[in-house]
Amino acid sequence: MRQGLNWEQDGARWPLRVYSRFVQTPRLRWHVQYAPHRDPQAPTIVLLHGTGASTHSWRDVLPLLTDRCSVLALDFPGHAFSAMPAQHEFASLFSLPGMAAGVAQLLTQMGIVPHTVVGHSAGAAVACMLSLDSHLEPERLVSVNGALLPLDGLAGQFFSPLAKLLTKAPLVPELFSWRAAQPQVLQRLLDGTGSRLDEEGRALYRQLITNPSHSAGALSMMAHWDLHRFRARLPQLRTPLALVVGEGDLIVPPSVSLRAARALQRQPMPGVVKLAGLGHLAHEESARQLAELILQPLP
Repeated sequence: MRQGLNWEQDGARWPLRVYSRFVQTPRLRWHVQYAPHRDPQAPTIVLLHGTGASTHSWRDVLPLLTDRCSVLALDFPGHAFSAMPAQHEFASLFSLPGMAAGVAQLLTQMGIVPHTVVGHSAGAAVACMLSLDSHLEPERLVSVNGALLPLDGLAGQFFSPLAKLLTKAPLVPELFSWRAAQPQVLQRLLDGTGSRLDEEGRALYRQLITNPSHSAGALSMMAHWDLHRFRARLPQLRTPLALVVGEGDLIVPPSVSLRAARALQRQPMPGVVKLAGLGHLAHEESARQLAELILQPLP
């Protein structure tokens, strides 16, 4: 078993550490960051990160929400400080429906009923699946550069099989993490998002992707997803969905959200809020803009 991030060592200066706790469910030990509001009747917002990220990606957004609501952010299985599932649980906990079921089990154990679920990139698909599989009935979903549809063309045909192959190849996560430790490689990866991060943001991603266990978790998540099946179910979504996109996103271009809006087959079609000058990591580049969009419909 690969050694994951160590909380006492790697988490010593983790953003918003004061909100961190570990929650053991029957299937997994989760790292979460929970900021309860002083009013127990205040609405709760759940924040779901994208593939390869962690709670750190909400470090500037979360504090901007706490005046009006309780906020929960979490690390997905195998990511950052959440445990890697047992080998026999990979296919279930790393699949899209399985990941949604795992998150739902976590929320139930914590006694959290969210008003709003916000997902970035792959986290947006998990947010939608929570509603599609009737785990939750939130008032609203927010997709930030959501990976809601399969990749176009040949990439869409070969991406998941390639990820599956890589997860089975020995030492692939170790090799990836070793390469990512080189500053120029990490910078190219971040440049490929279309976002510009500050030094803290770059350092946190460096800390994550240079850990082979975290890299293995990200690869396993990609390997077990079936966005073609998810695309077929998307028209069944009845929970209101807000689509927010960075116009400079180089990973999930704005056209994906436009096609997702059409796939919902609603009249009127959900609007898409475009953020000029921001890339795939828009919530890390301009936290205040994202926080304002998330809070807009709250009572």
